[in-house]
Amino acid sequence: MAGEIEDAIERAEREAFTKEPPKTLKGQIGYLIKQLGSAKAVAQEIGVTADSVNRYRRGARKHARADVAAKIDDAVRQRWQPQVRKRRRKQAATATGITVETRARFGYTAPIGTTDDGRFRRLTVHLPPAYAQRLFDARDAGASDQQMRQIIAEGLKDVYFQDGGARAMGLSDVAINDIDYLDLEY
Repeated sequence: MAGEIEDAIERAEREAFTKEPPKTLKGQIGYLIKQLGSAKAVAQEIGVTADSVNRYRRGARKHARADVAAKIDDAVRQRWQPQVRKRRRKQAATATGITVETRARFGYTAPIGTTDDGRFRRLTVHLPPAYAQRLFDARDAGASDQQMRQIIAEGLKDVYFQDGGARAMGLSDVAINDIDYLDLEY
């Protein structure tokens, strides 16, 4: 199962669509056949028989089971407008960065005499392009949700907690725990 960070990246990529993907079952199957090359390949992708795929394509079956419909929708969305998603990711990683909106418990290691008790905070912070690049590279390399959380936590430490080096210089090891929600925008 995908983690919170992976889900947030998926939602951000869906928001990047400039044109909505096909909504009808027939349209979705037609698109998948065009992308994958055959009804047999589509059938393997979504876990049904090639005959079922052909019935969907012809319109002989107007509705798929809920689990199959979800697989079809996911397969279409993964392949829909890859150039648009790629361009948005490149722009975020080189120029614009990413915005993280979250409500989570943040814990950290701080110098003696200051509090390091974790507490829930609601933050909306814009992270520089370097953090976007690190996050995308980690995702592409198959990093765990915890590893991607750490990249975001480092960015929040630098930008929010230390204000780019203007305060809290003794602060180290910020950790994100107990995420209520997390959204990314780029």
